[in-house]
Formats: sequence, structure tokens, C-alpha cells
Amino acid sequence: MSETDEFSIRIPETNKPRIVLIGGGFGGLEFAKLLSDENVQLVMFDRHNYHTFQPLLYQVATAGLEPDSIASPLRKLFDKKKNFYFRMALVNEIIPEQNTILTSIGKLRYDILVISVGTKTNYFGNQELIKKCFPLKQIPQALDLRSNILQNFEKAVLVNNPDDLNALMNYTVVGGGPTGVELAGALAELKKHILPRDYPELDFKQMNIYLLEGSPRILAAMSEKSSKEAKKYLEDLGVIVRVNTVVESFDGRTVFLKDKSTITSNTLVWAAGVTGNMIPGLAPESIVGRASRLKVDEYNRVAGYKNIYAIGDIAAMITPELPLGHPMVAPVAMQQGRHLAKNFNRIFNKKESPKPFKYFDKGSMATIGRNRAVVDMPKGLHFNGLLAWFVWMFVHLMYLIGFRSKMVVLLNWMYGYFTFDKNTRLIIRPFVKPNNPVIKNPEKARAVSGYDTAV
Repeated sequence: MSETDEFSIRIPETNKPRIVLIGGGFGGLEFAKLLSDENVQLVMFDRHNYHTFQPLLYQVATAGLEPDSIASPLRKLFDKKKNFYFRMALVNEIIPEQNTILTSIGKLRYDILVISVGTKTNYFGNQELIKKCFPLKQIPQALDLRSNILQNFEKAVLVNNPDDLNALMNYTVVGGGPTGVELAGALAELKKHILPRDYPELDFKQMNIYLLEGSPRILAAMSEKSSKEAKKYLEDLGVIVRVNTVVESFDGRTVFLKDKSTITSNTLVWAAGVTGNMIPGLAPESIVGRASRLKVDEYNRVAGYKNIYAIGDIAAMITPELPLGHPMVAPVAMQQGRHLAKNFNRIFNKKESPKPFKYFDKGSMATIGRNRAVVDMPKGLHFNGLLAWFVWMFVHLMYLIGFRSKMVVLLNWMYGYFTFDKNTRLIIRPFVKPNNPVIKNPEKARAVSGYDTAV
């Protein structure tokens, strides 16, 4: 399996089948951990050299956690695997006819390809939003949002114009799923406990936090009871929750809604949906649904291909019971990654045939700040409040990678709980060189710094 082409990526020769894994998210991580490398060579590609625990990104964005507490170096995680190779790169195209991928650092041939690239923010065709709003899918984006929040208040203490003050102090979160709900709750706790101490000259009665949801209720994927309780929790914290509300446009200062009303706000966080992070090259017939996911069979094999597989959010395993595929959540990705690895171990050990995937739903949950959370369990079981909040914390701690991350996050949570404080209130903006001509155009400044979600 020699790579002699000058544009090929340097990977050692092997007489074993080469499995190329694209993506080090939840699914990719579980797949790589459980795949036995005795009979295969595994090559992982990811744009970052770390795994991100995305469910806690909102806490990085609201100064509750350090970014490195929810990130784990990929090379360190697999440093004991003998036939594992990691390359940090973007995969730009798949050429299935040649069993080859083209990346930002060269090309590489595969025997088996596993796609675990997850999703990216879905702006529903509104390209203007990409330039002006804040997504929350990556650590750099969370840091960018955190800096923006704090910079707004540094500016607010300097302005006299009431309209400018409202724009700086108002926050709009679009999307009533877990990310939007948890972020809105965290912003409300900043308003209540942290910001008044840092900026005593400001009147925080003027600060408004809006949570906008296009459907009839927030947390639509959870039970109606959880939805109602979460809405009540948010409103108790002072969040203005508006359902059946659709954003038409945003000019960087005013949010224009479909009902012709407006909200004055410099900061709009977009958590309204995701779409498959598709890599060019696969047949259009393999892509299904409004979320643009790869259609896979019960073994996670992509429709139309014998040696290409997909797991996690990018995969749509459509069945009569699940006409849209499995929910796009971390537990599905993790279970699919583990299952596919076990199937490959069965095949390469020549012990037994692969088994079809079956998802075990352990329930869903969301937190809305201190002592407030909602949990839905299988068979209609539900609980909320303090117990649900402890369950939420325990589950997220257990899913974090590595003992250090668990301890750092736990200590941060304990410190914050007893002191009502958050110590990571640092303004760290991406650096743009002053002589860069794009700096003259503020709409493009953030994109130049690498913070748009098109990548």
C-alpha cells in the first residue's frame, strides 16, 4: 500500500486494510477507541487536533469553563495504538471510484472509508446571517461569543445614547433546542449574579435576553411537560421566550421578524438548526432529508457504496419507525461508532457476521441554570428541578474525556455554585493584522479570522 505520488500524504506502507476515518467527534472517537488495530491500519482526519465536548460549549461562551476543560488532544487519546495515524487537515473531496480522498495536505487511498463529520450550522439559505450572527459549534466560536459579550459591556459603560445602550445590552438567541435553552439560561444567570458586580454603573433592568423559537414550543424533541417546565424556568430567570417566531434578517443591530416586529440587539446567537457537513464527491442519491444527511443501511453503510460508511449526525438510518432517521444527538453517534467498530472487529477476526444497529434510547435532558433542569426517561418517565439538575451534571461529567477534564469541570461547577462567580471572563478576540484590507469591512473581519461556519 505504497503512496508514491508527490501529492500523497505520508503514511507508512502496510499489507493490512486501511480504514480512513474522517472526524474526531463523538462517533469517530468511539469508533477509533474500540476498533482493534491488529488487522487494520486506521488513519483519522480532523480539522482540529482535539475532540470537543460540544454540549458544554455554551458554558465556555458564558465564562463558566475554560476551553481546554472540554477539549482532549486526539493524538494523546490514541498514543498507545500501534497502527493509528492522525493527520490534521480538511477533507475537501471523496473520489469513490478511486477509493481516494483529497485533503488540504494531499491525497490518500483507502480500503474502507468511515465518515463521522457531524453537522454545521444551518442558516436556511440566509447567507447574510453568516456574516453577522454567532454560531456555537466549535471552541473558537464559543471564545468569540464570550469576547463579544464582555466587549459589549465594556462599550456600554462608555455610551450615552439610549438606543446604542439597548443594542449593546440586549441578547437574542434563535433556536429553542437544548443549545438555545441552555445558553439563554446561562446568559440570564450572568445578568443576575455576575455582570452587576463587574459593571455597577449599568442598570441591568435594561438588559433583555430573548429566546426565539419558530415552532409552537421550545425543546420540541422532549416531552410537552419538559417543554412547559423549561419555559417557566426561563421566564422565572427573566428570559423573554417567544415561540412561533421566525427571524427574517439581521443587520447587525436590529433583528427583523416575520411578523414585522423588530428587536434591537447587537448580538444574535444562531442555534436554530443544523445541516449535514457534506463532503463533495458522493452521489446525490446518497443524500437525503432537509438536513442533508447520508442515507445508510442497518450496518451504517452508505447507500450505493460497498466500502463507505457513515456514523453519527451525518448518517440517516431510515426505518418505518424512524422516517427521518435517528435523532442528531451524541448518544446515537457514540453507539453507532462503537457498533461499527465491533462489526469490523468481527469481520477482520473472521469470527462472526456483522450485526445490524439498534439504538438504545437512554432519554434526553436539558439544564436551565442553577438547580433547574428537565429530564425525560424511556417509558414516559419524567422529572425536573434539583434532582434533574444533579442527573444532568453527573451524566455530562461521565461523558467527558479524561480524568483531568472531569476534575476541572467539577471544580469549576463547585466554585461557581458556592461563590456565584465565573473566573474566565477574559476578552480574547481572533487577531486580524491591521494592514489586512478586509479590516476596513467589519462584516468580513470575523470570517477572515476563521470564525464563519462554512468551514
